[in-house]
Amino acid sequence: MALQFSDLTDGFAGQLLIASPFITSPLFAQTVIFLCAHSYQEGAMGIIINRHLTKPTPEELLQQLGISPFPQNAHFSISAGGPVENAHGLVLHSADWDTNGCIAVTDTVKLNASLDILRDLSSGQGPKQALLALGHANWAPGQLEEEIKNNIWHLAPSNESILFDSHFTKKWRTALQSIHIDPSKLSYLSGQS
Repeated sequence: MALQFSDLTDGFAGQLLIASPFITSPLFAQTVIFLCAHSYQEGAMGIIINRHLTKPTPEELLQQLGISPFPQNAHFSISAGGPVENAHGLVLHSADWDTNGCIAVTDTVKLNASLDILRDLSSGQGPKQALLALGHANWAPGQLEEEIKNNIWHLAPSNESILFDSHFTKKWRTALQSIHIDPSKLSYLSGQS
């Protein structure tokens, strides 16, 4: 599926998609995904928000892109956003910053793929909260709905404190707790006695 944002208000866009404890695939085990786009006709696109990348650092990435970094001002984290186009960066950020190319996913969260946001972040002029994701995840039309129906994923309302939290290892449990799920109490044999 080509990366398209033609209908960001349809379906589950702007919600958190939380991996069931039963997902064993290394790509998605214990992931939290912010859904950027979802439509029943085109499928879905989201960004994994809890797979922190220590390399490259924000300063190294800015240097690679030819942007003069001001390390004390470069306030953003980098996440492995998903297996699709993982050399391509997308920035989720708070709505206090705007330019051409910003896509409003919710009233408080925007998505941007331009270098302008990285330039502004490097100089301390960018949004207050930002997460750079390298890559994203896609679902074909109907695929995500089927996976949710089969309890592979749980949906939760968007939560900026989870989305922009710098404690990446806590995001999955915190997201499950936000919808009153304790992963240690779930059974692999759900519905059976």
